[in-house]
Amino acid sequence: MPAALLAAFLLGSIPFGYLVPRLARGIDIRTVGSGNPGFTNVFRAAGPAPGIAVLLADAGKGVLAVLLGRALGEANGAAAAGVAAIAGHVWTPFLRFRGGKGVATAAGVFFVLLPLEAGIALAVFLAAVFSTRYVSLGSVLGAAALPASVAAIDALRDGPIRVGALLVSLLVTALVVWRHRENVRRLLAGTENRFCFRKGNDR
Repeated sequence: MPAALLAAFLLGSIPFGYLVPRLARGIDIRTVGSGNPGFTNVFRAAGPAPGIAVLLADAGKGVLAVLLGRALGEANGAAAAGVAAIAGHVWTPFLRFRGGKGVATAAGVFFVLLPLEAGIALAVFLAAVFSTRYVSLGSVLGAAALPASVAAIDALRDGPIRVGALLVSLLVTALVVWRHRENVRRLLAGTENRFCFRKGNDR
């Protein structure tokens, strides 16, 4: 199990948000925009193709980590490996432990672990982004929708509470919200940048 967690962490640590714009456009993403090596900043700085490539690669890390955990781990190996991959993405040793905010990798993890709940969270995310054009707001609301969906589905099924699923989803939600704390401050202050569906920033 420790080997699976280490492998998942290292997999999550691969900094696609840094590598893709560097290779595709010669851009050090850490020096432009928000400096965050994630989809939104890469999309703004390098364009749609690199941004989408980063989004898919970061989500793919989460998917592969869970599958690796299932193959090498014990009963809770998949969930533990997923959390390790998210941690690797957020605190990647390849960028001096300054990684992304974990949203795309978490999406990949939970679409394998909890596909229905992840689908609900994605719907909340998309609704928020398309109605407000604030990716940060969509990320926070989508993250919050994940444990809420776990609890609601358990209540509707009138079955046992999935304590493990609820705790893991709450842990990841707390991490995502914490990573967006500066965005939340800007949202409250009315200074957060809106997302533009083409290259460049848009107020």
